[in-house]
Amino acid sequence: MSGDTSGAPDEETLALAHALFDAARAGDNTLLERYLSAGAPATMTNAAGDSLLMLAAYHGHAGTVRLLLAHGGEANSANDRGQTPLAGAVFKGYTDVAQLLVEAGADPDAGTPSARAAAQMFERKDILALLG
Repeated sequence: MSGDTSGAPDEETLALAHALFDAARAGDNTLLERYLSAGAPATMTNAAGDSLLMLAAYHGHAGTVRLLLAHGGEANSANDRGQTPLAGAVFKGYTDVAQLLVEAGADPDAGTPSARAAAQMFERKDILALLG
């Protein structure tokens, strides 16, 4: 145990957090499943407020989105810029990811810009149909 009593995470903890964020970006379900099953929070966020779910959604990994939702990821969690996972998926045009998030209760009108506004702006008619 280190002598650090400041409450700041140690290097090993930071390295693990970075590995989990990288896994969400890359769709590495094997690594994520291992740590989520061991108790890592699916709701953890990075310095920009991006959750694991936001990163997986933005990078189009539907299987990872499903995994994170199953482990308690929050479909409506916004990052520090007010962006939601659903808006990220809409922005990138990932209909399958948007569908999963809508099914999980993601609010198409939450965030800035909202998923609905992004779908209208980028003329994502297939996703607009999902949003109702």
